[in-house]
Amino acid sequence: MKTEIKNVHFPGKLVMVGFGSIGQAVLPLLFRHLEIQPQQIKIIAAHEGGAAIAREFGVAFTLHTLTRENYCSLLEPWLGKGDFLLNLSVDVSSLALIELCRRREALYLDTCIEPWAGGYTDSLKPAAQRTNYALRENVLAYGRANGPGPTAVVTQGANPGLASVFVKQALLDIALDNGVAVKKPACHEDWARLARLLGIKVIHIAERDTQTTVRRKQRGEFVNTWSVDGFISEGLQPSELGWGTHERHWPAEGARHESGCDACIYLNRPGAATRVRSWTPLEGPYHGFMITHGESISIADHLTLRENGAVIYRPTVHYAYQPCDDALLSMHEMAGRNWQPQRDRRIICDEITAGMDELGVLLMGGAKGAYWYGSRLSIEEARQLAPYNNATSMQVAAGVLGGMVWALRNPRAGVVEPDDLDYEAVLEIAKPYLGEVVGVYGDWTPLRDRGRPFSEELDRDDPWQFRNVRVT
Repeated sequence: MKTEIKNVHFPGKLVMVGFGSIGQAVLPLLFRHLEIQPQQIKIIAAHEGGAAIAREFGVAFTLHTLTRENYCSLLEPWLGKGDFLLNLSVDVSSLALIELCRRREALYLDTCIEPWAGGYTDSLKPAAQRTNYALRENVLAYGRANGPGPTAVVTQGANPGLASVFVKQALLDIALDNGVAVKKPACHEDWARLARLLGIKVIHIAERDTQTTVRRKQRGEFVNTWSVDGFISEGLQPSELGWGTHERHWPAEGARHESGCDACIYLNRPGAATRVRSWTPLEGPYHGFMITHGESISIADHLTLRENGAVIYRPTVHYAYQPCDDALLSMHEMAGRNWQPQRDRRIICDEITAGMDELGVLLMGGAKGAYWYGSRLSIEEARQLAPYNNATSMQVAAGVLGGMVWALRNPRAGVVEPDDLDYEAVLEIAKPYLGEVVGVYGDWTPLRDRGRPFSEELDRDDPWQFRNVRVT
């Protein structure tokens, strides 16, 4: 068990909306790293799961489902100047909560930009409006229109969140290993110039979760190591990826957005039906889901380099996720049900018997080959670090903690995302909870061992083309 290290004093009230696997993982860390008392915290959740944990810590727990009609009346009495709203819920509009926090002069953090219930899957809406790109553009537009004010950190968990931190550290590692002398980049353009100088063409958020239990998935059951509702929602959104300037082959189902930063495209198919080739050091090559995530857009946007208004450099960025085996089976079963979710849902934590979450970023195109940098956290290590955690929730909780400490130290930053934060400060807070944090080079490319047992049309002059990566 980690000893207490108080990173920041917090005199205000903390409202936590949602208390599922991530909320339960975060709560012990708040008492360990913030100068805060139980009576300062109020939890509002839509489900009773976790109520006993809240009582154990002496924290007020209220059962309420937040809706468009009631969220203001439920939250306003608890939010004032200098207070903090930690949003770890699903189906509650992030933008609505950010607007409320600004009116009340309270700080805010979430791990994902959420719409109101149904916003991800409403088939009456065009696919473009159900993307994370659209959600991000709306939140950032609100931030630009309102300027400096109470800090609202969006999409700050593990990924999105720590993934942006990992990319920056990986770029500096690659520069050092290649003898490229660089000063610490001071702005987004500096980071983009460094990535271009190093020849980075593609960045995968490459994750393999191997946690398992004795009780395996049952028919009609969706099993996961973190939010089942969250995984289903993002899996049914259109697949999205940051679109690199080196790409020459347009995907058949690809589409651009009509407004915004234009750093990202989407596919007219769910992310849970889109597979990509990727690699992590321990797993080796694997097929992952190209599920939409905020970091696929924000990293690509912040690593965009322009000259006289024209985009001259941007890497392709996307998630490549192979979840735990039972979640993989659950998604396969749901696909067979024409994407109708299973009735029974189970998040595994205490019953996990073995495994780890290998979560990092894979930077490809550099002179020394592919470079993976990230966290390798086993279930045994997670349990030693903090209660009510598995390896996956611990990584997310570490990112939340790092973002909260940064926000409390920078309370007037307005709307920001992970790429805007001091990556060193966030990593310093999170790193003790990430297990083995390593960087590993590999000679893997998406063309390795391709063309057998059946021949394929491949562009071997440039192995980083998206056409080479796609698994249909």
